[in-house]
Amino acid sequence: MKEPELRFDAGKTWVIKIGSSLLTDDGAGLATESMSRWVEQIANLHQAGLRIVLVSSGAVAEGMSRLKIKKRPRSLPMLQAAAAVGQMGLVQAYESLFQQYDLHTAQILLTHADFRSRERYINARGTLRNLLDMGVIPVVNENDTVVTDEIQFGDNDTLAALVANLIEATTLLLLTDQKGLFDQDPRKTPNANLIVRRSANDAQLEGMASGGSQFGRGGMVTKVKAGRIAARGGANTIIADGRSENVISLVLEGKITGTLLLADRAVLVSRKQWLAGLDSKGRIYLDSGAVRVIKEKGRSLLPVGVRSVEGSFTRGEIVACLDESGKEIARGLINYNQAESAAICGRSSLDIETILGYSGEEELIHRDNLVII
Repeated sequence: MKEPELRFDAGKTWVIKIGSSLLTDDGAGLATESMSRWVEQIANLHQAGLRIVLVSSGAVAEGMSRLKIKKRPRSLPMLQAAAAVGQMGLVQAYESLFQQYDLHTAQILLTHADFRSRERYINARGTLRNLLDMGVIPVVNENDTVVTDEIQFGDNDTLAALVANLIEATTLLLLTDQKGLFDQDPRKTPNANLIVRRSANDAQLEGMASGGSQFGRGGMVTKVKAGRIAARGGANTIIADGRSENVISLVLEGKITGTLLLADRAVLVSRKQWLAGLDSKGRIYLDSGAVRVIKEKGRSLLPVGVRSVEGSFTRGEIVACLDESGKEIARGLINYNQAESAAICGRSSLDIETILGYSGEEELIHRDNLVII
């Protein structure tokens, strides 16, 4: 039986992400023939007037191949070394392939810090928009050689979604080595069903997702998360098999099968998109009354509505707001550090000066700095 086609409004600005397992033939060096086919299709989309940002994994895997490392290193220095070596080959390959179509490329390396800083976030957005205006194909990757805690975005799925929000993309295309998201792991369950079309915010999706390969860090879990992040900026997400013939071209025509995750909620304004994409540094647990006024009335979070505080954070950092069941319902920039927040939680704002010894903001998180998840 023919599987249904994915018809949707693709728009004119796309982020296309290609995963490590596709780019490196499961660790056997760069898949240059496949890269050539993807580049040709991207060039055709560009010729048709689309604006394309390419988010490419593969630096670590290519470095492993060049350095003849069989298993993904565990240590951060070795991962960074492999990324540094592999990035050279990756960039050279893309530059050479796009030059065949008289297209210029630009290398953009990003870390979480570039998204945490509002100034750097705006600068990155300006750079990418200017490159697109000039007809350049930006090639984005995580700056693996300088991250300090871990090589961390999650096989670039999360990075691709954040970039989609950054440039206000209409479509996020995640190319992987699977046909899409299934209701069960198709490698273990032969009769698993392909999820063809769902809301990106469907709570059941995460339970259907599975882990990644040894060369990638993502799997379907990070792709579902990426679809949810991209939806906040209004981008629909497609998870498709990158090995399928003319996969990128056919997505534009709605003729490729895969999983379509729809952005079916109101688009967040730019600042709230930025807030939603940040990593949280701590957690605060709210009572039912605080949850209700935040979600239903859009009010600020006051200390009286907080039951407990976890984590280590300073004033101005992002914290996750959880309901009584432990589900994250919002996140925002907090006005007090962890110790101060713990001291005033459950108390009236009128008591803040008495407890802390100074008069601070009456809100724990102001509504302008709070985004519903």
